[in-house]
Amino acid sequence: MKKFFAFILLASFLSINAQQSANRFFYELTFKPKKDSARVDKVMSVLDITKDKSLFRDYTAIAQDSLLKAKVEEMQRTKVFQDLSKEVKMPKFSFKVTKKYPEMQIEYSEGILNGMTPVQLSYKETPKFDWKMVPGKEKIGEYQTQKATTEFGGRKWTAWFSTDIPLQDGPYKFYGLPGLIVKVEDADKNYSWELKGNKKIENFDELTYMEKMRPGGAGSVVEVSREKFEKTFNDYKQDPFSSIKTQMTPEMMSQTIPGAGKTIGEMVKEQEKMLKTFYGSNDNPVELPTSAKAKK
Repeated sequence: MKKFFAFILLASFLSINAQQSANRFFYELTFKPKKDSARVDKVMSVLDITKDKSLFRDYTAIAQDSLLKAKVEEMQRTKVFQDLSKEVKMPKFSFKVTKKYPEMQIEYSEGILNGMTPVQLSYKETPKFDWKMVPGKEKIGEYQTQKATTEFGGRKWTAWFSTDIPLQDGPYKFYGLPGLIVKVEDADKNYSWELKGNKKIENFDELTYMEKMRPGGAGSVVEVSREKFEKTFNDYKQDPFSSIKTQMTPEMMSQTIPGAGKTIGEMVKEQEKMLKTFYGSNDNPVELPTSAKAKK
């Protein structure tokens, strides 16, 4: 039965190119957002696999996309403004990880604002995982898995993979095992991804409805070195609206938004506070900073 399932999955995967579809794998992430705290949080993430690449991201925005689409269309129809910030659940993570097949080149990207224009700041890399196989098998969910270990990003990782799913990929940047990674976690359990389900997505589209609604869509991709990416993004997290405020005159900031009951300046302050809270909620990244890795 498992061999039959593997054959069907592989046949489905090979037919994706003609159908513009994707296999979506749901991974529950359990993580410690604060490095000096024992508190853990959970979020669902997804790995979308197509014929020529995969895309890994937080599932939160995707899950609420149809609701927000209905709200936006209602505003367009009624001409009455609604503050969608009260409807939107903030994701736990804003990054996307794209792996290009077959070379497995990784593009890591996060959205920032350059003035009023959204930009996808990104860097590319091709990490080589030195996996070491561990004898024995373990059942996780419905899958028989094998264990492997590696070191990456300043942490020691253990992964459980299943040859029942013949896809050499996994959550976040992980890949390179002879089967899909079903679970992967670091030795201190700061981050632990576990596969919870999968389904086929017809008419797959990388962008959500809300991303398409932004000026310029999700934003043009600006590729930089990883060093520059980290510096630019760290500066952005400290003051995410700095480029917008330089373009807004006092007169513009004092203008009232029709139907909102607040000025543009008040809206900017609210959004700025929300973003600073979002970026400040996690000081325990998946990959440790270079200085911290050097001390390991």
